[in-house]
Amino acid sequence: MDFSVFLDFDKAIFQWVEKAFDYGIAAVITPVLKFLTVLGDSGILWIALALVLLCFKKTRKVGATVLVALAVMTVCNNFVLKNLFARTRPFNLEAWKDWFVYPEMVKRPSSYSFPSGHSSSGFAAATGLCVSKKAYYIVPGFLLAAVVAFSRIWVHVHYPTDVIFGALFGIVYGVIGIFVCKWVIGLINSKTKLNFFREA
Repeated sequence: MDFSVFLDFDKAIFQWVEKAFDYGIAAVITPVLKFLTVLGDSGILWIALALVLLCFKKTRKVGATVLVALAVMTVCNNFVLKNLFARTRPFNLEAWKDWFVYPEMVKRPSSYSFPSGHSSSGFAAATGLCVSKKAYYIVPGFLLAAVVAFSRIWVHVHYPTDVIFGALFGIVYGVIGIFVCKWVIGLINSKTKLNFFREA
């Protein structure tokens, strides 16, 4: 895929971020975004959330759905799409080295850039939360996913288009996770006497 068509857009967003640094905003929000971006490493934040939800019968299906969505994301996003597109990270892009200086806020990732795994995992998990039909799960889930996704641009390890497409793919993974999990749980409940996924 030729990513050059996105570079003007990506550069404009990066330059906006650079201006935010110039205005002193970075001192306020950088520690928060660095913390959230580290929490999002390997989907740790979302896996932990799913495991907590699995502990309670009323939220067990939601937790299982989030885990399945994350599993779909890992296979499709990290093992297939990243290697298929093989997009270099912005700090390695020769065309940007005249103006782009990596701020070293986090360790440089060695994997490919497109699509963003943090964005995909966050939006996959948030979409999985939709099976709860509870706004107090869904709204914070998507807001947190969006902030974690933006943090990847802020710490300069992803192009904005990596994050946007990562979020879109994440929603798709979440939808797939919902259908797969619903089918598997229905099969388990109909074929066995296990009550692990049955309502209280």
